[in-house]
Amino acid sequence: QVQLVESGGGLVQAGGSLRLSCAASVRTFTSYDVGWFRQGPGKEREFVGAITWSGGSTYYTDSVKGRFTISRDNSKNTVNLQMNSLKPEDTAVYYCAARARTFRDYNSGYNYWGQGTQVTVSS
Repeated sequence: QVQLVESGGGLVQAGGSLRLSCAASVRTFTSYDVGWFRQGPGKEREFVGAITWSGGSTYYTDSVKGRFTISRDNSKNTVNLQMNSLKPEDTAVYYCAARARTFRDYNSGYNYWGQGTQVTVSS
């Protein structure tokens, strides 16, 4: 069982930055890929990005490439989402999710989810 807790959300002006963190309660964190998803108002949940179990590879949806960066510290069981140059359309509840390392299809297959953290970007 994996428990995930996100933190770091808040209100920021367009062009600003936020750093979200995801803390995992699990014995073998290196056995899991971690993804970030978001759900904006009136929208379906969408994939934002993911990082492999080792931190060696990251994947991003096109709309955040060059602005968002995912990193992980396996010694602290944490994954971070650094969000720069934020836009009003980035407003959403952001979720981190985990799955057993799978080596493919990093935008799906997650079966452990955090409770989410709200990010609001004002124009």
